[in-house]
Amino acid sequence: HRLKVASLPRNARAFLAVAEEFGSFDAYLWSWVDGRPVVRHRARGARPPARTDLSDRLAKDLKKRGFSFVGTTITYAFLQATGVVDDHAGDCFVVGEPSGG
Repeated sequence: HRLKVASLPRNARAFLAVAEEFGSFDAYLWSWVDGRPVVRHRARGARPPARTDLSDRLAKDLKKRGFSFVGTTITYAFLQATGVVDDHAGDCFVVGEPSGG
């Protein structure tokens, strides 16, 4: 998608600005959850949500800071991938591991 590719330099600049303001992008991201992962283990077979209030608020802030193509669904997936949100099913093999997933 041409617009997504065109957004890469803009997002890179926004990323660097956030990292400068907060000391790192990591510090910015974890500031949204007071430095502790959000743990919501689901019942077996239950699907994780596509978005949450946290991902809504974070996506809105990222857009305000100049990011593009950061909707709430992709933001929630990013929160899951980085371990900020741990919503594994309760019977998942990673539940209880030190990294949380």
